[in-house]
Amino acid sequence: MILEADTGTVLYEKAADERMPPASMSKMMTAYVVFSLLKEGRAKLTDTLPVSTEAWRLGGSKMFVPVNGHVSIDDLLQGMIVESGNDACVVLAQGLAGSQAEFVDMMNRKAHEIGLKDSHFADVDGLPNPDHWMTARDLATLALRTIDDFPQYYHYYAEKKFAFSGITQPNRNPLLDSTPGADGLKTGHTEESGYSLTGSVVRGNRRIILVLAGMPTWHARVEESQRAVEWAFRTFDDYRLLSANDAVANADVWLGAEPTVPMTLGRNLVVTLTRRARREMKVTVSYDSPIPAPVKKGEEIGQLIVTAPGMQTVQLPLYAGANVPAMSALGRIATRAAYLVWGDRH
Repeated sequence: MILEADTGTVLYEKAADERMPPASMSKMMTAYVVFSLLKEGRAKLTDTLPVSTEAWRLGGSKMFVPVNGHVSIDDLLQGMIVESGNDACVVLAQGLAGSQAEFVDMMNRKAHEIGLKDSHFADVDGLPNPDHWMTARDLATLALRTIDDFPQYYHYYAEKKFAFSGITQPNRNPLLDSTPGADGLKTGHTEESGYSLTGSVVRGNRRIILVLAGMPTWHARVEESQRAVEWAFRTFDDYRLLSANDAVANADVWLGAEPTVPMTLGRNLVVTLTRRARREMKVTVSYDSPIPAPVKKGEEIGQLIVTAPGMQTVQLPLYAGANVPAMSALGRIATRAAYLVWGDRH
């Protein structure tokens, strides 16, 4: 899946709702729960957590935590995100939730809360488990929520290396060194899942989110991710059509002190399109005319509809941009009389 972050436009998808083993990309969910605890004040980056024998013995990617030692949450986050340390995940889970099982429950509850539609977590590190899966769409959603919800912690995903216990390890995200604007997020690899990546690249005012899974080799993951990012930035662009509170159109008002009321948007309207589709874009306004007075400012009175080739139709509510009280009793009588005589309701 390739997604334009600002507008939420899906630029490309293939099997985006198919369940797959996310491998270490699921550490993004582990990190999201830790970030939530930090933001809520239930933990601090300077807090130190004990290292169990279970965490110390864990195989796969490691940050090499010292058995029976204590490690700060700050270091553990870097060990988990930059070095993909499975041992860091277990230390965080046991130290913050009491057990891996309880932390996994927190992950599943949080996933439901933030809108992941088809993900289920069975462990904290992404090691193979038949009950552990995500979809590309959910990974893209999780990436966006991480960036939007925790700007104060997102910097961990951009760190290119981390040193702990005298050992320096590089970030496994190939985009960080090869692609201008790359600032996250997480790779994954197991025999079952192949080589995978959830990545983010920012250029100018645009952010592209990429989810790539099932690549046969490390080099294929590098090449495909670079190609996908460049294609997204080259082929598409963001177009700001209207700003919040701009008067989009004037709606006719029936029996109002004013004959019309301005129609406004509640937010900026930005769409992501190919340059060709931009030339064929159509913007229309729909409302039941005329709108009976009184009209209250902020009241929803219509719809703005944007269509273009290859783009899902955008429909946004339009709101009254001003108060329009009903006209006086004498004015209403005169207007109704005119309507009866001339058929003119305005």
